[in-house]
Amino acid sequence: MPNVRSTASLTLLRALAASALFVAAGALHAQALPPGVRLGMTADELQAALPAAERVQRPQRLGGGLLGSWRGEPVQMAGLLFEPTFFFAASELRRVEYVAAAQGTPDSGAAAFAALVQWGRGAFGNELASRDPGSAYAAWVSNDTDVYVQQVSDPRRASVRLVYKARQLRDGSEL
Repeated sequence: MPNVRSTASLTLLRALAASALFVAAGALHAQALPPGVRLGMTADELQAALPAAERVQRPQRLGGGLLGSWRGEPVQMAGLLFEPTFFFAASELRRVEYVAAAQGTPDSGAAAFAALVQWGRGAFGNELASRDPGSAYAAWVSNDTDVYVQQVSDPRRASVRLVYKARQLRDGSEL
């Protein structure tokens, strides 16, 4: 009988491992840019790649002329619902930002932040990180793209953010 139990246990362990691998693969896909989306594309190319993307009524403005003028369908990642915004400058997609409100979670999004950092380590290697009271940050560089994850744990405006942005190298004299 011991062989039957060990065979059953081994089968169960393999099934659990396969399930975990499947879930992890789904999590990795969720954090990647949507299929067909790449930094540098035009708004028309974005609309062709994401037909459900909609223009934003009041675009968000960021430094460097970035305009968050398109929004995609919400995406479930790391236990939170993230809303993607697509930022353009000079007619090119320069930034994709996923933001999830976390003030309703008991940990203010700490578990989601930790899961995204783990994903980032697997996808890009070790991160450059910082932690201050009320916030945490982890960043990676991948070719011509900067990727970062940020958690703000203020109870009134707790959030988790995942950002892909076009890398901008600056001359030291510009600093």
